[in-house]
Amino acid sequence: MDEDSNRRHLHGQNQPLFSKVDCVRLPVSSIEEGLAFYRDALGHAVLWRTETAVGLALPDSNAELVLQTLGHPPEVDLTVDSVSEAVSLIQAAGGELKTGPFEVMIGLCAIVTDPWSNRLVILDSSKGKLQTDPDDNVVPRG
Repeated sequence: MDEDSNRRHLHGQNQPLFSKVDCVRLPVSSIEEGLAFYRDALGHAVLWRTETAVGLALPDSNAELVLQTLGHPPEVDLTVDSVSEAVSLIQAAGGELKTGPFEVMIGLCAIVTDPWSNRLVILDSSKGKLQTDPDDNVVPRG
């Protein structure tokens, strides 16, 4: 199967694979210190929070600024319709699967590289948006 046929087969209608930036993830020493800077000093509203991360609004976008304390380097997460299909397409095009797919709170995630070893974090929203309580804490679905 040639590349164009493979793309149509895996992703349909030759649509671009990446639909949007889901979030920009930044490491912080603590959630409270991160909130003091990004929320209190810079004005970004809290959308959700867990013990190790907090999502902040970017007002002219549906992307989020995510502050996290897990020690991961900064990253940009890209949204795809289906992580499994995206991994197949990326591999068929010469990229590599590095990690995953694995489950995250909103769906599936994988880490891939393009042919130049650029690290790409891809995720889908197959489980839907996070549910939060009145204090913006993420709560179990149900």
